[in-house]
Formats: sequence, C-alpha cells, structure tokens
Amino acid sequence: MKLFPLHILPNDTKIDFMRPSRPILVLMLLLLIGSIAVIGLKGFNYALEFTGGTVVRAHFAQPVETNHVRDQLTKAGFHDALVQNAGTGNDVIIRLQPQGEHNNADDASRKISEQVRQAVNTDANPVAVQPGEFVGPQVGKDLAKNGLYATIFMLVGFLIYIAFRFELKFAIVASMTAFFDLILTIAYMSLLGREFDLTVLAGLLSVMGFAINDIIVVFDRVRENFRTLRVDANEVLNRSINQTLSRTVITAVMFFLSAMALYMYGGRTMEGLAETHMIGAVIVVISSVIVAVPLLAIGPFKVSRQDLLPKAKDDAALARRP
Repeated sequence: MKLFPLHILPNDTKIDFMRPSRPILVLMLLLLIGSIAVIGLKGFNYALEFTGGTVVRAHFAQPVETNHVRDQLTKAGFHDALVQNAGTGNDVIIRLQPQGEHNNADDASRKISEQVRQAVNTDANPVAVQPGEFVGPQVGKDLAKNGLYATIFMLVGFLIYIAFRFELKFAIVASMTAFFDLILTIAYMSLLGREFDLTVLAGLLSVMGFAINDIIVVFDRVRENFRTLRVDANEVLNRSINQTLSRTVITAVMFFLSAMALYMYGGRTMEGLAETHMIGAVIVVISSVIVAVPLLAIGPFKVSRQDLLPKAKDDAALARRP
C-alpha cells in the first residue's frame, strides 16, 4: 500500500509470524502482568475531575521553586498539595484536596484562591492568583464510577457484537486483546505519572475502539481464508496477517500522525488525549499482529475450518454417529 508516493510495506509480505508465536505470547503475558503490577503499585496522577478539590493558577514576579511553594502551603494548612510548573518558572499550578464545606463552586474557588495567595505571597516575590476551578468530591467519585462503567460496557458490547458477527472464539480473543491494549496504555500513563483526566479516559475508550476495528479486519480475512484455502490452520493465519499487514500499519500510522498533530497544536488541554492515542496506536498495531491472531491457534481459542463452516460442522457430526 502507498502513502502518497511512498510504500509503507509491500502488499505481498511472507513473514512467518506463527513460528515464534508461543514465546511471544508468553512474553506478552509477562508484559501484561508487569503492567498490572505498575498500575497497582504506582497508581494514577488523578486530575481534579476525579479527586475533587480546587486548582489554583499562580503567577510569581520572580521564578520560584515548586518545593518552596509546597512547603509554604503545608505551613498554611494545605496538606498533600500538588504543585507543578506551568511552562515557566514564574507560573505554577496548585491542586488542593477539598477544603471544608462551601455553598457553591464560585464561593469555594474565591475563598481558597485568596487563602493560597496569602500563604505563598511574600514581599520579595509577590504573587497573583486566578480564581480556581472547584469540583466537589462526590462529582469526582461519580465520574470515576461512570468511566469504569463505560469501559465495561464497551468490552461487553464488543464481545456480543463479534460473537454474533463472527464466532464466539473470535469475540473472546478480540475482547482479550482489546483489554491487553487498554492495560498497557494505562500502565504507560501510570508509569510516567501523566495526569489522568477526562480527556485521557476518552482517549482510552477510543483506543479500544480502534483496536477492535483493527482486529475485526484481520479476523474477517482469517474467516475468508479458512473457507477458501486448503492449507493447514497455521498457514491460514500467517497468510491472513500478511495480507492485512500493510493496511494495519498504514491505518496506525495515520492515527498516530493525527494524534501527533493534536499533541503539537491542540494546546495543553488536548495533550492527554493525544498522547493516549499515540501510545495506543503503537500498542494496537503490534498486538493485532502478534497477539490477536496467534491466540486463534492456542488451546480453547483454536479455530478450525469446522468452526467457520456450519455445513461442514453438521456433516462431521453426522459422520461420527453410529
């Protein structure tokens, strides 16, 4: 396939993906376990939407150290405050846990912003603060719960659709692969301490959708080849991967490039979504080739021609009858 005048991959590749498939699947299983361990041990840098609390943006007259700002906030009673640089040494973003009861968001942001200003302001380095963003803790809990429900709904929906459209074995393998892609992408965000906000959640859901779309294309070719080719199952799977490899790669490249453009020019608010898309595109293209299809040759997920030809299945059952 061509990308403008360039070839990404030739259309007639003959790579033997199935030969090293078992060691690779073992490696992928270890990678999955390691990713789960990273998520469990390191956790997430949750954004305000999920934790509740207030975000205050402060501009200092002189460059300031984040540790110094954090110490001043701790002395003023703001414990566990998160302080980050915001592009320059003069600007910082301060994230605070919910502070007492407030009648409304405007009241909360105004009062806390003033308290923060008094805590970090000095004659040597005066500070100006903007009114903060306030999110109640219950709102944060509801958003986290709804995000989990959305992820489960997508996985179950994929499972039902592919089982109806293809075969139950295909549905289980596709859902497992999409879950693998999801966990690895989440582990990346956790390991690097990226802020986990609503845009990242949206990015994770869209990565799952991209993964399922990619896997369905390959599985459709697997089903077609099982019905038309008279070769062994491993050869069918190998040919299916090679026949769709060019399409898989160029789709991932375009997905990655669009996410990169969003990352570079979409502003700070879009960085989480774009970065999730970029790492997801890399993971999805790899897993579609070395995880999804090889799983169709292993144990209870092994697919044969009889699974995809109802008539052949019925004839085989009749032949076994006494």
